Amino acid sequence: EAAPAPSASPSPELNGSGRPARPLAKPPVRKLAKDLGIDLAAVTPSGPDGIITREDVHAAAEAVQTARETPVAAPSRAVEGRERRVPVKGVRKATAQAMVNSAFTAPHVTEFVTVDVTRTMKLVADLKQDPAMAGLRVNPLLLVAKALLVAIRRNPDVNATWDEDNQEIVYKDYVNLGIAAATPRGLIVPNIKDAHAKTLPELASALGELVTTAREGKTTPADMSGGTVTITNVGVFGIDAGTPILNPGESAILAFGAVKLQPWVHKGEVKPRQVTTLALSFDHRLVDGELGSKVLADVAAVLERPKRLITWA
Repeated sequence: EAAPAPSASPSPELNGSGRPARPLAKPPVRKLAKDLGIDLAAVTPSGPDGIITREDVHAAAEAVQTARETPVAAPSRAVEGRERRVPVKGVRKATAQAMVNSAFTAPHVTEFVTVDVTRTMKLVADLKQDPAMAGLRVNPLLLVAKALLVAIRRNPDVNATWDEDNQEIVYKDYVNLGIAAATPRGLIVPNIKDAHAKTLPELASALGELVTTAREGKTTPADMSGGTVTITNVGVFGIDAGTPILNPGESAILAFGAVKLQPWVHKGEVKPRQVTTLALSFDHRLVDGELGSKVLADVAAVLERPKRLITWA
């Protein structure tokens, strides 16, 4: 909503502080502020004629983030001696609102596949001994991330977003890979910028830095903006599968379940194999069942036979 030129129409109605009664911002900027939990009325505009820009919103979000880093005990009040009530605010409030918006805006579809990842687990063990990976975080999630990136390269149309304002599908030629992280402040989804262009050691380094930063509470709003697809590792909690909700503005999210030793038919015989379940939720407005199935099948195929990381490169 651009402010009219002074010569074209009267100035917008002002409040007592001399600022517009309704903050001036374009629809994408309003959506960004909503996703980040920022009240536009509290943002200082830097654009022409008092228009709030994306940079203004990010600056406000960073200021809020800095304030949150100061340890403050959350006020609570007892109810009947056996209950506590804690105000919903900060990261948890922003996450809750974003998840509600996503769940009731994008039509979710979730598909599942169970896969033998014995070879992938062996590769993880081998990589931990590889000098090229020394000092880096090497775990199954790293190879799941690489498998998803391969699947996106083979099925690029899955990497897109729905632009409601302009009624367009925006296809992206880059992958900012989100990793859902549970922190004491709540769930956050920082992303690895340009993950598609990184080598395996570079991806491992970025993943390690992302996790460390999240645990220390140092993730910035910029780290959490611009994601295209996300992985949530529910397996670390011993969970087999789930139906993950899309991160707002993204087309797909992959849930990686627990890896467990199970009886499995391998080469015609029942043997103990390391097995996991993958679940892919996607926005059915822009990803149909065929495309979603191909992406999930490719991820599973790579994890079943990780040499495809080379043959499919």
